Amino acid sequence: MTRYDVIVVGGGVAGSLVAHHLGKHGRRVLVLEAGAARPGSGAPATDPLTGYLTAAARLPGSPYLPRPEAPAPEMTDLAGTDGTPGFRASGHLRQDGPLPYASGYVRANGGTGNVWTGLVPRMLPEDFDTEPFGYGRRWPLTYDDLEPHYRSAEEQLGVAADAEEQRAHLGLPFPDDYVYPMRPLPPARLDRLFSARLDGRRVKDPVALSEVELKVVGTPHARNGLPDPRYDGGRGYVPRGRDGRPDPDSRCVGNASCIPHCPSYAKYTPLKTQGRWSTSVTLRDRSVVSRVLVDGRGRATGVEYLSYEGEAAVAHADVVVLAAHAVENARLLLLSGLAGRSGQVGRNLMDHPVLLTWGLLPDAEHAGSYRGPGSVSGFEGFRSGPARRLRAPFRVEFGTWGWIWAKGPVDTDVEHFLTERGLFGEELRTAVRDRVRRQFTLQFEMEQAADPANRVTLHPTERDALGLPRPLVTYDLDEHVKEGMAAARAVSDQIFALLGAEDHTDYTPSAAWPGRFEHRGRTYGYRGAGHAAGTHVMGDSPATSVVDAWQRCWDHPGLYAVGCGSMPSVATSNPTLTMAALALRSAERIEADLMARDHPLSLAPTAPGASA
Repeated sequence: MTRYDVIVVGGGVAGSLVAHHLGKHGRRVLVLEAGAARPGSGAPATDPLTGYLTAAARLPGSPYLPRPEAPAPEMTDLAGTDGTPGFRASGHLRQDGPLPYASGYVRANGGTGNVWTGLVPRMLPEDFDTEPFGYGRRWPLTYDDLEPHYRSAEEQLGVAADAEEQRAHLGLPFPDDYVYPMRPLPPARLDRLFSARLDGRRVKDPVALSEVELKVVGTPHARNGLPDPRYDGGRGYVPRGRDGRPDPDSRCVGNASCIPHCPSYAKYTPLKTQGRWSTSVTLRDRSVVSRVLVDGRGRATGVEYLSYEGEAAVAHADVVVLAAHAVENARLLLLSGLAGRSGQVGRNLMDHPVLLTWGLLPDAEHAGSYRGPGSVSGFEGFRSGPARRLRAPFRVEFGTWGWIWAKGPVDTDVEHFLTERGLFGEELRTAVRDRVRRQFTLQFEMEQAADPANRVTLHPTERDALGLPRPLVTYDLDEHVKEGMAAARAVSDQIFALLGAEDHTDYTPSAAWPGRFEHRGRTYGYRGAGHAAGTHVMGDSPATSVVDAWQRCWDHPGLYAVGCGSMPSVATSNPTLTMAALALRSAERIEADLMARDHPLSLAPTAPGASA
C-alpha cells in the first residue's frame, strides 16, 4: 500500500499512542520509524540488555546503538574544555551556542521512551500561563482542558501514584473519586530517612527571600506496582507486560537499571502500546522521512522517505503526524520548507537544566543505594508561587543511585580508593561498600522559559550518511534560570546541614562538565534532563506559533506536529505525561476530522412547492 488514512512519523510515546487510538477506529495507519525494530538489513536490533552489556561504552542509549543512517546524539558528544568554562560538541547534534544543550535522544523503535526514567508528574494549573509572573508564553489551553486527557494518559501508561497525596501537597485538581491505576510505589529507604529528618523543617530561598517548608512527596511513576482495585469505578486495573498484554505478575522488583533497561518490563515503554495495535496499523522501520509533501494549496498529502540504502519511496495519506522528537520534528519541517509563517519553527528550544549536588550521609546512616528506581520521591514546594517571578522554579528529586549521574558508576569509587588511597582486597571492598551505601544525590530540575534565541536550524555544511543536513543547536541559559540554580544550591547547602551530611559537590574536572558557568562569583554545573521541548510551539495565533491547540500546523491542513515540541512551556514536571495527554487529545481531533470526511453533511431535499 502507498495510500493510508494517516502517516505517523516516529514510533515513540506520542506516535505510538496516536497510532493506537486511530487503529482502534479501523484507520489505516502507517508508522515510519527511522530506527531498527528487528534484525536484518545490516542494522542489528538485539535484545536491549544484550546490546547494553556488549556495548563498547555503556551509556543510556547503548542498548539501541544508532546507525549512521539514523544517527542520534550521545553523552560522549560533549566535553568541557580545560581550565575555563566552555565546551566542544561533535556527533549528530552540532552546536554553536554559549552553553551546551546537554541532552540526547534515541532514534530507535520506541524512541527515548525506551530509556527514560518513568517519572510522570502532571503540570500544575499555573504552569499553563506564566505571563502573570513576568516571563514565558501562555498556552492556548488550560489545565482543565487537558485534565481528562491526563487521566487517559495515566491509564495508557499505567501510572502508580496517590491522588490524595498529589491533591494535598501539590494542589492538583482531580475528580473527587479519582484514583490512579496503581497504588504508589513504596518509598525508598532514602525517602524514609529524609521524611524522618526533614519533614516540617524550613529552608530559606535566598533569591525570593522567603521560607519553604520541606515535605517528602511521592512521584507518580509509569511503572507497574500493585493495582488499585478502586480504579475505574471498582473494575480495577491489570498491569501490562513486555508485549503490552495483560500480565498481573509484571511489577517493579527493584533492578535499579531503569535507564537504560528494565529487565522485568515493569516500566512503560512505547513497545507496550505497539503490542496492542490493531491489524490496520503498519510499522515500517529503517525508514528515514526526508520531506513532507503538500499540494498546491499547502495541504499535507504524504511523505518522502529513504531506506538505509538511500532508496527513496513515497507514501500518501489524508493526515500526516510528525512525532519524531522535538529536535527531529523541527529538522523535518525545516527540510520540507513548511510551517514558516510565524518564523518560530526550531525556535524556543527548552530543556530541564539539572543542577546536581551530592554527598555522604553520616557514618551510621544507610541510603539504600541502587535498590529501586532512580528516584521515587522529592520536594515539591519550590515549583510554584510568587517566587517564580524572581527565579526559575524547580523540582527536587532524590537520587537513589549513588553518585552515578554526577560522578559515574561505582567504578569511579573503586578507582578512588585504589589510586588515591592504595587500598586492596578486603580493605578496598569495605571502603567501597561504606562509601556507596551512604551516597545520595539531590537533582534540581529547573524550568527553562521559551526563548526564540534557543533554536534548532539546519547545519549549512554537515550531512549525515543519507545526505541530510545535521541539526545545529544554539543554546544558552538566561538569568532567570541561573538565579534558580543559585537558589537551589543554597537550599542544598541547608539540607546538607540539617542532615549532617558531607557535601562532595565539585564541578570538576572541567572535561566532565561541559555545562559549566560562573554566576555571582560561584561555579555551577548542569546536566541535561533529556526533556527537549518547544521547537514547534502551540499558540492561539498563526503569527506567533507553529501549531494550534490541537497540534495542527496553522499553515498546512492535514499536518500535525505532536510531542513536547508543541509545549509553550516545560514547567518543572517531567514532560512525558503531558506529551502523552496532548497526543491523545490530538488523536481524538484527527479521528473526528476523518469521520467528517467519511460522512459529509448532506443537504435535506427541497420540499415540493418550496422556493429554491
